[in-house]
Amino acid sequence: LKVLFHLQAGSMAEVAGGTNSPFQSYVKEDFQSESILLENQCDKDKIQCEPQEGNVEYKYMLVNPSGERLHHLTTQLKWRVLEGSGEAIYAIGVEDDGTCKGISEQDLVSSLETLKEMSERAGCDMAMVRKQQGKEGWCAEVMVRQKPLDGHFIDMRIAVVGNVDSGKSTIVGVLTSGKLDNGRGLARSSVFRHRHELESGRTSSITQHIMGINASGDIVNYSSIHAKTSSEIVKESAKVVTFIDLAGHERYIKTTVYGMTGCVPDYTMVVVGANMGVQRMTKEHLGVALALKCPTYFVVTKVDMCPDNVLQGTVNELSKIVKAPGIRKMPMIVKSEKDVLTCAKSMASDARIAPIFLVSSVSGQNLELLRLFLNIIPAQKTRGLDANAPAEFHIDDTFYVSGVGTVVAGTMLRGVLSTRSNLMLGPDNKGQFHPIQLKSIMNKSMPVNQVSAGQSATLAIKKVKRNQIRKGMVVVEAKLNPQACHRFTAEVMVLHHPTTIGINYQPVVHSLTVRQACKVVSLDRECIRTGDRALVTFEFLFRPEYLLVGARLIFREGRTKGIGRIVHLHYPDGTSVSVDDQEISSESMQ
Repeated sequence: LKVLFHLQAGSMAEVAGGTNSPFQSYVKEDFQSESILLENQCDKDKIQCEPQEGNVEYKYMLVNPSGERLHHLTTQLKWRVLEGSGEAIYAIGVEDDGTCKGISEQDLVSSLETLKEMSERAGCDMAMVRKQQGKEGWCAEVMVRQKPLDGHFIDMRIAVVGNVDSGKSTIVGVLTSGKLDNGRGLARSSVFRHRHELESGRTSSITQHIMGINASGDIVNYSSIHAKTSSEIVKESAKVVTFIDLAGHERYIKTTVYGMTGCVPDYTMVVVGANMGVQRMTKEHLGVALALKCPTYFVVTKVDMCPDNVLQGTVNELSKIVKAPGIRKMPMIVKSEKDVLTCAKSMASDARIAPIFLVSSVSGQNLELLRLFLNIIPAQKTRGLDANAPAEFHIDDTFYVSGVGTVVAGTMLRGVLSTRSNLMLGPDNKGQFHPIQLKSIMNKSMPVNQVSAGQSATLAIKKVKRNQIRKGMVVVEAKLNPQACHRFTAEVMVLHHPTTIGINYQPVVHSLTVRQACKVVSLDRECIRTGDRALVTFEFLFRPEYLLVGARLIFREGRTKGIGRIVHLHYPDGTSVSVDDQEISSESMQ
């Protein structure tokens, strides 16, 4: 939280310190040994120890196991795949302490055959990622991925943020089309949504583009002469990576914050232009990602047109921010497949490493390493969302489709939703919820019978006009008895404010898909300033909203920024819900 304040203040002198500052002494002492290990990769015969949890499993040898042993190994594989939300990484020839001892070529072939049989029993496919020489023989790392069944695939969302003109839309266009940019905006023209974006070359809205990966690890988008439609990509994919392309200009900061809170991304890709360095908006976006506790990696673009000394300065500046107190991650420049696997395993467990990719959308430099990274990293587990709870769908966009009617887009946060569910839509301007019926459900342009927690979808609603629906409304099951609230209490921390915050202060609050101006009606102290924590009660200025206890929020007003967590909801009928009440009810359900 301390470094978030520095990022919002925009002072690199405070974040990085001078040449002999205490900060640099701290970084030198705390990260010297780790940096040497990461930069030099001196111990090539040992990797990190096997994590107890997560989707990474080490096996020294899998040669001719008995029937009972094979059953046990298959059960273990299912658990690892479940931990990785549908995929797991197996390292063969590696001991539990991370020593790459290696086995003979014959034993490796036999072990891979056993792993293939285990995968088939678990309903998965496997693909070789890397083979290397160990101390005494060969080691192999294998990706095991669940087969798509009945339209169920691994859905991973990545928010693409960064300063204006850093190359965000261009890198998205190159990754999704497989065609390099010509240096004059060819790749980004395929991802823009509005005409004025094509004319200015700058994104002003939230757009989503997909990259499909099959069970063998090949990218589906590239396997055809003609451009495939979204439905064709999804049909052939076991894993779908959705890039949420967000605006970089300061004018559209509210749109960017809304996209990061409402779309619930699994990861954040911070794009930095090598020739521009880390700008103020880059630090703004990084601060939002840290506030939402979203795992982050960095992509430095335009390395083909940047002088070496300028590129080195950009990387050094980025490394200082990543190492700063509050973030305390180890920057790692990805140069090989081994680095990719090291970073992917870290992102799947403790996210201790901050990967930095140096790429070019024109020459294609290091794009294969970035694609391999996207193939290997797992989708975040439902992030605390309950798949067995009543259905809860948060709306982030609305459409009118000719011949279909009103369509809403959003994300499933809880439960399972189908066309037969007894649903309610709300809250309206008076805080009321109304019963509705669904015509159909689509997921990534594919018609489906149901959607579950963590998936994004579009719903066609019967007999409801588009002007009756707004962003921030929800579709929930009637048995949930939904209520809208005018007031709520949150634990907040002020990241930056030029003076003080007191009663009647009016910021804009973002929480999931809710975005509305609020008024501070009470504080647990007289006033709060930059860096202060407080218990604050907000009141919506225009209409009641549907909020979740425990949800994270961001409030802003000009350059003022703050983060927090909702701990108490106050309903109009006098009832209320707090974090403690929710924890007790969840324990009783279990």
